[in-house]
Amino acid sequence: MDQTVNAEEAIRRWDAFADTYSKTHNEQGDIHKEVFLNPTIFSLMGEFKNKQVLDAGCGEGYLSRLLSKGGSNVTAVDYSLRMIEIAQERTPNDLQIKYIKGNCEDLNTLKDTNFDLIVSNMVMQDLPNYEKAFQEMFRLLVEGGSFIFSILHPCFVTPGSGWEKSESGEKLHWNVDRYFYEGSHEQRLGDKVKVLFFHRTLTSYVDKLIKTGFTIESIVEPKPSEKMLEKYPSFEEDLRCADFIVFKATKPKKMTN
Repeated sequence: MDQTVNAEEAIRRWDAFADTYSKTHNEQGDIHKEVFLNPTIFSLMGEFKNKQVLDAGCGEGYLSRLLSKGGSNVTAVDYSLRMIEIAQERTPNDLQIKYIKGNCEDLNTLKDTNFDLIVSNMVMQDLPNYEKAFQEMFRLLVEGGSFIFSILHPCFVTPGSGWEKSESGEKLHWNVDRYFYEGSHEQRLGDKVKVLFFHRTLTSYVDKLIKTGFTIESIVEPKPSEKMLEKYPSFEEDLRCADFIVFKATKPKKMTN
């Protein structure tokens, strides 16, 4: 895996893939967001009405729209200009969402301690310098504010992972390999485009959060609910290993005498 891939290459690929990617999303996101991520993220948020919220890596904007409809004041950033354009096209005029092209590794146009809540849904794995992104999220949060982010589960979705199948195609078990090989790797999304993901170990994510100054409040490995399994029975196989992991971290309040 190439450790030297920069953000420009990742952005170029997401710009090229933006239209195809967005076609898989409705007002609940894609099917995996509907089944796994939305229920977990919203349960960790708690009350967000009237809060200043940053959607860090908004993509086509479905989560920004849900947050805005719920009464929060939303700022949404993405490093892909085409994603921002699609998000703006999909956002009704009555939703006052502020869309900004920006890389989560450097959001210098946003003021310090400006947000009560930051949500980053399946984004940190797309950034070459996630540690710098963590530092930016910490800077932007008010004291006591929360940073919630989801990623592919680094213990199970690795550069060498995938189903082991029988000759007849039956899924026997999920293989995990190359776990400690941190860095960029390609993953095919759609028929033509390969986007870049940056694999890190679970230890790396936890260590960098703590070193940044965050307090980790919760770690959740989402699984399909009974209701979702009734709607989408094929997700029964996702009880065999975790696809995603969601963190909730808080910026501590300073001690006063």
